[in-house]
Amino acid sequence: MPTKETLLDELAWRGLLYQQTEGLAEHLAAGPVTAYCGYDPTASSLHIGNLVPMMVLVHLVRFKHQVIALVGGGTAMIGDPSGRSTERPLLDANAIDANAAGIHAQLERVLRGAGATGVTMINNADWLRDVRLLDFLREVGKHFSVNFLLAKDTVQSRLETGISYTEFSYMLTQAYDFLQLFKTRGVTLQVGGSDQWGNITSGVELIRRSAAGAAHALTAPLITTASGKKFGKTEAGAVWLDAALTSPYQFYQFWVNTDDADVGRYLRMFTVLSQSEIKTWEELHQTQPHVRGAQHRLAAAVTTLVHGAAAAESAERGSRIVFDKTVDPHSIDDAVFEMLSAEIPSVKFAGAAELNVLDVLEQAFNLSRGAGKKLVQQGGVSVNGEKLSGDTLTVPRDRSVRGRWYLVRKGGRDIAVAELA
Repeated sequence: MPTKETLLDELAWRGLLYQQTEGLAEHLAAGPVTAYCGYDPTASSLHIGNLVPMMVLVHLVRFKHQVIALVGGGTAMIGDPSGRSTERPLLDANAIDANAAGIHAQLERVLRGAGATGVTMINNADWLRDVRLLDFLREVGKHFSVNFLLAKDTVQSRLETGISYTEFSYMLTQAYDFLQLFKTRGVTLQVGGSDQWGNITSGVELIRRSAAGAAHALTAPLITTASGKKFGKTEAGAVWLDAALTSPYQFYQFWVNTDDADVGRYLRMFTVLSQSEIKTWEELHQTQPHVRGAQHRLAAAVTTLVHGAAAAESAERGSRIVFDKTVDPHSIDDAVFEMLSAEIPSVKFAGAAELNVLDVLEQAFNLSRGAGKKLVQQGGVSVNGEKLSGDTLTVPRDRSVRGRWYLVRKGGRDIAVAELA
């Protein structure tokens, strides 16, 4: 548990500190504060970019502050224009409520997994959906000039393409959230991504003008890879926290594939490993980058955080089976084979007495039977760790794993699961 360094020191070391309001350090040092971060339920799941402000909440708890995780079931009725060039499609209340419930469960699981216990979960639909328009305009709108709103980056970036009055009003509703939480729960700090700076500081300003109170803002950076690409995007799309959208295996593989230039930074940002342990992994990576030990440690830590220890262990075993040719297939249990069957090329043969290798090469790798036979003759195919030779094109059931499973490798990188049912 941290003792000497301040929260801001810790966040800065981990790369989680981008902007802060003047006087925040003194405010944090004066005693425990209550902070909140909001999450948008316009999708059914959070993605790995949302882990960044989540980790800020985790470190707030580690430094003995109180934390609230808010899902915007009210603000989602409008839609946040931040980071968008076009208007968001409006969702109905039922869809938003379903998304909010799922996201709350994800937040609770991840924060608890990181050791952040005692986090309060709330939904701003509880107060925003009942706000009367004229009351809102009198209580909130009168404190903001149009010039103030037009100066914000989120509005400026949309002036050419156009922004509706609905989205133009979003900043006021988020500011109203901060005011409500300041009044009812003593919240004096809001955290978020750097794209939320304008929205958050509008809340700081509303608290000052409306309640003569002092509040603060803290943002974390939006992440890009060392190569300048947007973080969290793959060829298949976003990397989601929902296992139904991104499986634990795929999630684990995303982190294992982290570029060497990024792995140390991601260990700092996305794990609660101690500074000394992270530095040890960074030093090991400098001397033995080919082992990819830091990437595997990162993948195990973040997958455990999001999906739990059992799912992380299964994903790690599956990953090592795919990439480590020395793994004995007979040491793999059925659950891992079944998981791999859903993640990598797989074929299933009902009623077969033996495995026809050409069938596997054709169905799993789209290799013609002639090309498959030639590859076998060249020694380019192995089954359950044993390289096939000559004209061996079938493998009997008694050489399978538990009379059922085969791992078939084509060349150095391609692997498939075959099952005799």
